[in-house]
Amino acid sequence: MKKIIRGFHNLSPSSEGCVATIGNFDGVHLGHQAVLSQLALKGDMLGLPATVITFEPQPTEFFLPAKAPPRLSRFREKVEALRSYSIEQLCVLRFNEVLAGMSANDFIQKLLVKGLNVRYLVVGDDFKFGKDRKGDFALLKKMGEEHNFQVVNMHTFAIAETRVSSTRIRQALTAGDLMLAQTLLGHPYKMSGRVAHGDKRGRTLGYPTANIHLHRAKVPLTGVYAVRLYGLEDEPIEGIANVGVRPTIGEGNTLLEVHLFDFNKDIYGENVQVYFLHKVRDEKKFDGLPALVAQIERDCQSARNYFDVA
Repeated sequence: MKKIIRGFHNLSPSSEGCVATIGNFDGVHLGHQAVLSQLALKGDMLGLPATVITFEPQPTEFFLPAKAPPRLSRFREKVEALRSYSIEQLCVLRFNEVLAGMSANDFIQKLLVKGLNVRYLVVGDDFKFGKDRKGDFALLKKMGEEHNFQVVNMHTFAIAETRVSSTRIRQALTAGDLMLAQTLLGHPYKMSGRVAHGDKRGRTLGYPTANIHLHRAKVPLTGVYAVRLYGLEDEPIEGIANVGVRPTIGEGNTLLEVHLFDFNKDIYGENVQVYFLHKVRDEKKFDGLPALVAQIERDCQSARNYFDVA
């Protein structure tokens, strides 16, 4: 990716313009990937940069912060994913009171016409935007004809009659159906982050863990999982991960802890990716540390058994 444009004030349209799409692109799933491929192909045909327009925070997080669903991917993970699909520009607009109160016509004029000089736009035919969500696909088509940019809709992407969506993937993760999530994403679900120092409690229990900073207010899955870790010289490394609040110990914050099998190296500060492959069990509270340690031993054996036949 050649450029990340942050905010309206950093827009500087070229005379040639760009091809663009608008959305949250949470998880960059197969439906998103189809749109990105279509956009990149059109950009290549026209000799124009493929541009993704997105928002931080996401609109639901602005309007209903307490009820907003957990993200599949945090912003950095989204950027890394978009780099893989020939996206040359990412335009990130802060979703605040000003943007929420902007009329649909002003949004088109300020962003698409004057800001980016869009020549080709891909959006869903149910896309709503502008104050009170008064802007729609019909308005975009009308304004596109007036300002000489083409507007096309991205059709619903389905697999085996199941619509691919971020919501459907979150539901699959909540239900522990990692295979369905993988089918909809095009790869196993993953979280990434930097390995940080923790309280070293796992080491004292005989199961040292890599503690990975999530930088998330909410997570789309909790429990104990068989995982593969990437980002190290010996990748992939198999192990078991716990995502949750460690109720037996009384931890309040959601943590991602990974115990790597047959591994004993200092990896503090490394940026790693954890791929979730199989759910072992839900998180639960045990009656003391001996019961917890006994369960961890059973969990590790369950995960090893999974990898033996996977």
